[in-house]
Formats: sequence, structure tokens, C-alpha cells
Amino acid sequence: MNVLEEYKRKLRTPEQAVQVIKSGDWIDYTTSLGQPILLDRALAARRDELTDVKIRGNLVFGPLEVAECDPSQEHFIYHSWHCSSYERSLCDRGLCYYIPMVFHLNSDYYKHFLTVNVAMACVTPMDRHGYFNLSTSTGVSGQILRKADIVILEVNENLPKLYGGYDECIHISDVDYVVEGHHDPFPDAPVPKITDVDRKIAENLLPYLVDGMTLQLGIGSLPHALGNLIAESDLKDLGMHTELCSDAYLQLHKAGKLTNRYKTINRGKSVLGVAVGSNELYDWIDENPSVAVYPLSYVNNPEVIGRIDNMVSINSCLEVDLYGQVSSESAGTRQISGTGGQLDFLTGASTSRGGKAFICMSSTFTDRNNMQQSRIVPRFGGDIITSPRSQVYYLATEYGVVNLIGKSTWERAEAIISLAHPMFRDQLVRAAQAQHIWRRSNKR
Repeated sequence: MNVLEEYKRKLRTPEQAVQVIKSGDWIDYTTSLGQPILLDRALAARRDELTDVKIRGNLVFGPLEVAECDPSQEHFIYHSWHCSSYERSLCDRGLCYYIPMVFHLNSDYYKHFLTVNVAMACVTPMDRHGYFNLSTSTGVSGQILRKADIVILEVNENLPKLYGGYDECIHISDVDYVVEGHHDPFPDAPVPKITDVDRKIAENLLPYLVDGMTLQLGIGSLPHALGNLIAESDLKDLGMHTELCSDAYLQLHKAGKLTNRYKTINRGKSVLGVAVGSNELYDWIDENPSVAVYPLSYVNNPEVIGRIDNMVSINSCLEVDLYGQVSSESAGTRQISGTGGQLDFLTGASTSRGGKAFICMSSTFTDRNNMQQSRIVPRFGGDIITSPRSQVYYLATEYGVVNLIGKSTWERAEAIISLAHPMFRDQLVRAAQAQHIWRRSNKR
């Protein structure tokens, strides 16, 4: 095959390529930097010709023209596997619907259950062998593209090229159409503001961290605070095995901490599935032999995670109840983010030799009425449970760290209340008494 001739034969304008989409089709946009900006704009322009076109994506930073152009949702209906702040705003406006899942099974959902009529994704320019790199979207893209009836690739010259374990590339022979066009450089992702509470939680976690550990960090201000603290600490020879690579890992790399020297699998490699952050982060992972991108069916597989000695997982949540149930994705019925890989890493890190799984939160938050509220609640009502009490390991706030493994209901209540802000502890004790999970001999 002459790959250049094949490329030219399949080259279309965005407007030509989206003509294959029919009313009632299921379309996939993959994730984050893989959002097909030109194709999305061209599809939105066909609004009045189409009805009931259903689109899936996740961690898309917007804007999505198909959602913005059709508030009635008569023509386009958008769905997300994991909400970015932009997709959360779409949910608030009734323009996005969340799809519950755990990320390591996402590929299997597509393989066994889902229809993909057309998949559209941004990729790097084709190389001389005829391959396009799926870049920072490798974590979710491979199986989507395999399942699709029609594959349309949008070449984005700004994407970093990532070396991978598998499924990081697609060949021109497996593509139906290719589109080109101008793309603005990626904006830097907003830098989370690190608070004094974030720093205190990070300080509380530091005694549990050891040389040679492998880290999975979630997204937000706490990972950045922890990255700063570790970078300034004496810890050394750390590894990376993470669903989402953020600038927290760049901090560790720049401090000389990220060697992956003692990883029991993928030794010497910083492993990731998706990357979101600054352009400096994208420059670091671009064609870097020490970085390896894999599908999330591998990265988030609890069995794989459990094979990594001293695997430390650090994620955040919104609320915890006195039974140890964790809500990380909704405020009441309002969708905030998604389950993502929290359950995957809770399970995997808990079975790792020397492993630990932490779920962290500030003890309080300020509501819309400027009132301080506790993130530790007696029991959940309308909130969506992300992690069941049977799988929650370590919990942390600015008031300390507790391990819930093997603890009975009264022991859990006592431990969890110790993490609450002092102004809420007495009422939580009273609630625990009413719920019959408080011993009279408990500490007060």
C-alpha cells in the first residue's frame, strides 16, 4: 500500500465527511484533547437536516457546537462518561446526560453492548508508515474506533505524540475519512488554587508515603499540593501509574523524583491513559521514551494495579457518611464529575503488596448561602454513592487520616467523626447514637 496515496484518497473537508451521519445515529467524540473541533462544527451546521443524533464524549472542555446549537435537543443529544467543568455546566442546563460506569470496563461496554455508527477523533499527523497517534486520548479511543461502522479522523497538528504499550495508533487502512484544518494551540488547563487545607491534608499523607512507591493521583488542587510537597521532600525513586496525568507529575519529574526505577511492572516507564494540563506537560510527554500510554482497560485494571508493589492511590471526594460510604461525583442529584477510576484504584491498590488507597476531602465547604457545612454527614439521602463502604480504605481530611479496613460500624463512626471539623462533631455523635452505631464507651 502507498500510504500517501491512500491518505489523499480518503481526504475530505469536514463538511464532506459529516455527510455520512444520518438521523438516529450514535456518534463518539472520544475524550479531552481528542474532541474533533472541526467535525463538531460541521455537524452542528447540519442541525436542521438531522434528528435524534446521539453523541458520546467525556472530559471535553468545550465548547460543543452540537450541544450549544440545539437547546431543544430535537437534533442532537450529548452524553458524557465523565464530566469536565464545561460538561457539568451543560448538565446544569439540561444539555448533557451522564453515563454511569467504571473506567476499566469502558472498552468492554463498547465491545459487547454499544453501537457506534460514526467515531470522530483528533489525532496527530500521519507518519511515514501510515499511522496516526491517538495521543492523550489513547486511554479510551482504541475500542471505540474498532467498534465504529465509520471512522473519521481529524488531524490536529498541536497534539503530542505518545509512545504506548498498545492501541496508541490507528493505521490509514482502518480509517474511512481524514480531515485537515487549522487548530489553535491548546490553552493551558486552569491551575487549581491550592488552599491551606490542601497543604495540611498533603502533610497528613506524607508519613504514609515511601521511597520507591508508585503514585496514582486524581485531578484538582490536592494532587498539586501533594506534588509540591513531595518535590520538596526527601522521597525518591517514585513511579507513575495513573488514569489521568496532570501537572502534578510534571512537578515530580522536574524535581528528579520520578524515576520508575522500582516498579514491578513497566519498570522505567511513567504509565498513563489520558493527559490534561499545561502545554509544558504536553511537551514533556511528547515523544518521551520514559512515558507509556495504554488503554484504561489496562491502566485501570485492578489486577494490573495490584501487581505493582507499593501502589499508592490518592483521590478526592465530595462527602462521606458515618458508614464510610463515599460520594465523589454528585451534589445531591447534580452531576459534578463521574465515577471514573476511583473504584478501580481503590480495589487495585488495596491488593498491592505495600499498597494504600486514600480518599481525601476538606472537612467543610461553604454553600451558596455562605454557610459552612460538613462534608461528613450522618447518612446519605439523595447523593449518588461512588465508592461503597466495603471498599473504602484510608480517609483523610485536614484533621488526620484513618484506616477503615476491618472496622465495625461503631469503630467507623468514631474514626470518621475524628476527621470532622470540631464544630460538627457533637451533632455527628448524636446522629451516630440515633443510628445505633455509637458505643457509650466511645471517645467524645
